[in-house]
Amino acid sequence: MCSPLPFFSLLLICATGSWAMDVTMPFMEYLDQEQLVCLKWGFDNPAGDITFQLAVNTTGWVGFGLSPNGDMKGSDIVIGGVGSSGSYFSDRYATGNSMPLEDAQQSYTLLSMRENEGQTVMTFKRPIKTCDDKDFQITAQPIKLIFAYGKTDEISYHMSRRGTKEVNLLNYMPKSIPTNSSYLSATVDNIIVPSNTTYYHCKVMQFPKLNTKHHIYQIEPVIEHLDLIHHMLLYHCPPKVTEPYDKPCYIGDIGDSCFGIVASWGVGGGVYELPENVGIPIGGEKSDAFYRLEIHYNNPERKEGIKDSSGLRLHYTAKLRQHDVGIMTTGVLPGSVKYDIPPKANQFHTYGICNTAYFSKFLNPVPDLQVFAVFLHTHLAGTKVRAGHFRNERQIDFLGIDENYNFDLQQAVSLGSIKTIKQGDEIVVECTYNTTNRASVTKMGLATTNEMCLAFLFYYPVINITSCVSIPDTKGVLIDAEKIPMDKITEYEMMLKKAPQYQAIINSNHNANLFPNGTVRDLMKTPAACQIRNTSNRFSTSWIVNLAGIILVLLWIILM
Repeated sequence: MCSPLPFFSLLLICATGSWAMDVTMPFMEYLDQEQLVCLKWGFDNPAGDITFQLAVNTTGWVGFGLSPNGDMKGSDIVIGGVGSSGSYFSDRYATGNSMPLEDAQQSYTLLSMRENEGQTVMTFKRPIKTCDDKDFQITAQPIKLIFAYGKTDEISYHMSRRGTKEVNLLNYMPKSIPTNSSYLSATVDNIIVPSNTTYYHCKVMQFPKLNTKHHIYQIEPVIEHLDLIHHMLLYHCPPKVTEPYDKPCYIGDIGDSCFGIVASWGVGGGVYELPENVGIPIGGEKSDAFYRLEIHYNNPERKEGIKDSSGLRLHYTAKLRQHDVGIMTTGVLPGSVKYDIPPKANQFHTYGICNTAYFSKFLNPVPDLQVFAVFLHTHLAGTKVRAGHFRNERQIDFLGIDENYNFDLQQAVSLGSIKTIKQGDEIVVECTYNTTNRASVTKMGLATTNEMCLAFLFYYPVINITSCVSIPDTKGVLIDAEKIPMDKITEYEMMLKKAPQYQAIINSNHNANLFPNGTVRDLMKTPAACQIRNTSNRFSTSWIVNLAGIILVLLWIILM
């Protein structure tokens, strides 16, 4: 049996002692679930240097990098360690899943390297803006961090000793965890997963009664089969849902109307902690409510006879936070809608809109909504997602950008700064797809091989609207997406974009209103991280990144 001492030593380095008091590096994240890889960082200002300190439970080589999508290709990497002849360190870049190449311009500077009680601690810095096309340009946007390490100083394939995590380095949100807390479990109980490629299982349940209002501050996944589970969602049910059940989803049961999203986890995520001033309300007047747990099993190998008891653990506290969190779905209405994506398209865009001017039909007055995090979602064909924020018919900001969308790394992410949505503002969600490897039309729907185009907004104060989505009026679109020639794909895309949009606004009781004649406004170009004359910038950093890991969202609203 391995000694636990190295593990506790690493925790000591990351959590206590003088290192924790270093005001030059006030931010800290564990990059892995086992808490064996710890990163600290800090910076004076966004135009200066950023300093990192990486502590890893190994006496071999360690690697750290900034990646466009969580993979090695295109990553900006440093590798270092303490060998028999002293310390070594280099700035590198990856062109694929092979040994990263040494960068001719060494933008990273080693400050210290040491081994202590089985750990390697590497401290280094770099300018935030290097304008080196081999460096990943750090901006006030989230970044996918990657790490790897070896057991020895011979730099070779890392096997499973690697991982990725999204962090907003320049706009990090510190979080506090209450000392007095409890948790609720929302899990299935030894269900047998069918051998279907795609299967959705739903369990409607009640939690133990909480007589007073509490706040959920952390969502923790409980996963038995990581290779099968794509995402899990927990919804709040309307009052008409009064009985529990445990069966396949979306077969006409009353529980299908449970769409007030509470929490969720998605592939690539971990534990999710809310910012210290917000919480998800539970208990009190809603203590008798029912909740629906939805688990999406993705089983491409069609495995049989697998039993599963996965789900979510909701950590809550009686010490209420300043704001109740709401989560709103925006984008294209999923389900059986005629918004077909043609095959063999190198690039095809879909658009969903939300005009908040209609919110006054549901509530009065309409408060300003403070958006602090976003989760962007498509399926396998998705390559990019952008959510634009418009006021008075002009774009004023992006609520989310992911120029390197990765279906296997879906996470809720902090915006770094609060975005205020005022009544009358509009949201346009744009998704880009690549279907060059598909021979037939891709439809909008729930299956993994179908597509979606969604942006989930985390905001406060909570209002009684769960979804604000749209679909185009396709009556005037005469082109058949199945038979469209290659030179007509752009024309077909523009016909759908310019068609009048039907907007659906749905509240927590699953009541929906439709509003016709919506308009898709044009999005501005994605802001570049660094402009280099006569040199192409390899990266366009994702606007979105994870606060910690678990997703609070992945909901799709279907009109019944």
